[in-house]
Formats: sequence, C-alpha cells, structure tokens
Amino acid sequence: MVSNDEKKAKDALKKAAKFGEDIDLDDYNEGSRELSVTGSFEELSDDIKETMMDAGIVPTEKGKAGNFLLMDNTVVHSATIGSGVELMPLSQALKVHDWLKDYMWKAVMPDTDKYTAETYLQNADGYFIRALPGAKVKLPVQTCLLLKNRNSKQYVHNVLIAEEGSDFEVVTGCATSKGVEKGLHLGISEFFLKKNSKLSFTMIHNWSEFIGVRPRSAIVMDEGATFINNYIALKPVKTIQTYPTAFMNGKNGVCRFNSIAVAHPGSMMDLGSRAVLNAPGCRAELISRTITTGGTVIARGQLIGNSPGIKAHLECKGLILSDKGVQIAIPELEARVPDVEMTHEAAVGKIAQDQVEYLMSRGLSEEEAVGMIVRGFLDVGIRGIPDHLKAEIDKALQETDVRGS
Repeated sequence: MVSNDEKKAKDALKKAAKFGEDIDLDDYNEGSRELSVTGSFEELSDDIKETMMDAGIVPTEKGKAGNFLLMDNTVVHSATIGSGVELMPLSQALKVHDWLKDYMWKAVMPDTDKYTAETYLQNADGYFIRALPGAKVKLPVQTCLLLKNRNSKQYVHNVLIAEEGSDFEVVTGCATSKGVEKGLHLGISEFFLKKNSKLSFTMIHNWSEFIGVRPRSAIVMDEGATFINNYIALKPVKTIQTYPTAFMNGKNGVCRFNSIAVAHPGSMMDLGSRAVLNAPGCRAELISRTITTGGTVIARGQLIGNSPGIKAHLECKGLILSDKGVQIAIPELEARVPDVEMTHEAAVGKIAQDQVEYLMSRGLSEEEAVGMIVRGFLDVGIRGIPDHLKAEIDKALQETDVRGS
C-alpha cells in the first residue's frame, strides 16, 4: 500500500522547483551504492585525503569524537571514536533504535519540492548523530559527503539529535573528487535539539564549477536550546540553493546563522536562512557576507516573530568585485504579535577606493590591499567554534581568489 507521504512525494516529483533555478533530475545517473568501504580515513588515497582537507575535514582519528564518509551513495566509513555520542549510518540507526522512525521526515517534509521528493523516494542513507543526555562532547564529530564519480546524483538524509542538556559540535565537509565534471548533490538534514542542549554545526563546501547542490535543512528547537550554524562556500560551484530554517518552539532558545560565500564567474548561489521564533525569550541572529567576482548571488534572510518578548537581528552585506557580477539581498521581517524586537541591515556595494589607496600608501600592492579588505569583510566573527576549526576557515579565506574579472 502506498503511504500518504509517498503519494505526496510522487506528486511533488512531477513539479518544477518552487523557486530559483530548476535542475532536470533525469540528466544525472544514480550514484553508486556499492563502493569499497574503508576501516579508517587514514587508509584513503592521497587525492581523496587532499580533497577532504580542502573541505575542512582532517583525515585522522586523532582529536575526533567520530568520523563519517559518504562517497556517492555508499557509506564508505563510519566510526564513533569518543564517548557521549552515537554516530552511524542512518540505515543502521533505524535498525538499532525503533523510536527513530518518529523523527524521520518530521522537520523536512517529503513533498517540500522535487529534490526532497526524489531523496525520499530513493530511501537515501546518510549519517545519524546523537549526543546522549547531559553529555558534554569536547571533541568534534566530522563527516564528509563526497561526489566521487562523474554525472552522479548523491542522495543524503541526515538526522541529528541533541538530547537534553547535551553539548556537541559537528563539522561537515562537502566535496567533489578531482576530474568530476558533472554531478548533483541532494541533501536532507533534520536537526532536533532538546531542552537546554547545544549544537554547533559547521559546513564547508569544496565543490567544483560543474556541480549542482540542493540541500534542505530544518532545525526543531526545544526550551533553552542553542544552535550555531556556520556555512562557508568559497570555492567555485555551478549552482547552490539552500535555505535552512530553525523552528524555535521552546522559550529562551538561541540560534545564530553565519554565512560567508563567494560567487565565482559562472556560479549561481541562492543562499539564505530563516528563524521562526515561536516562544517567549527566544533570540536569533542571521549574519551573511557574500562576494561576487563574476557570478550571481542571492542572499535571503527571514525572521518570523510569533511570540512576544523575542529579539532578532538580520544582517546581509554583499560586495561586487566585477562588472559581470550580480548581488541581490532579500531581507524579510515578519511580526505576528506585538512586543517583539526585530531589526535588519542590508547593504550591497563595491570596495571603497580610499581604503585601497590608504593601504597602498602603507606599502601594499593594489592586489594585496583588495585581498586584505575582502578578508576583513568576510570575517563575521564566528563564535562558538574551536580554535582548530577557526584556523582552517582563516586558511580558506587566505587562499580565496577574490580578484574580479
């Protein structure tokens, strides 16, 4: 018998994308589910390790609470290393925990759009991460989602649960193997944060200029929960469309979305985040910094205030470094009750010439001056992540090519 969700998903699959660029799913082949598995990251080939490191993933077990690698549609490696946290393929977790089915497809609906529908109907695997009640996990869990073969569709379904009073960090790197000239990533991530829990989630993209990316994420937050999301996309990509939403259902919750991105020539980046503040005392901050060196970038942000006594701020700023680049900022504030405090700031422009001239007067070349200004612009003061990861992000910023065309 066909379930109601399956019927809705099949109907959604027939429709074009609701917004942004539409991708023809039939242009891609299903990625392999039968690649070879490995006992550890250290056994991987040197070129795979290099690709992972460019996405912020260190191919070692040292200093990690867990490691996970999905290559195409095969879980190549999964291992829990530290204590206080569970990490395993979602398909395995469903066999271990009968209750997990009650979380599946509850934050992200299967018929959200055709990309979620396809992922649902393909019964996608991914990672299951759960911080145990009261656990303070000091070491990060790191996961990598890698497109290995040309013209492949990668289906991903992740479920993350922070049990009451827990505190942990997850770093996810998304990447493409060298030489992959065409591919599509469809990723569903569902987050559930229980009372007084905290999750810091950082995603670093290292795709290529031939890859389409369609992540769909939602976060359900209980009383006193804290969610920090850091999104970094500095490398070329064909098209990205992402709009994670936090549903702040318990009082005194806190969420912060930090996004930094560079749209290179030929890239179409439709980025944003949303917070729905449903309970008193909730706080939200959405911060984005985007640059175009020739591509198109849309920076969206939405705050919805459904309860009195909430405070929220939205800030999206963009730089245009090329005559061929396009910057679009779409900030939205929606208040449905009185006694809310919601603000936004949006700005799009170019680098001030007097700043460049000042730095050149101090001995820098024009290219060095522009690079320094751009790196300062992209620094959103990401808080709540450990020093080792901050160093990786700083390194990525230093290596970013910000020259316009």
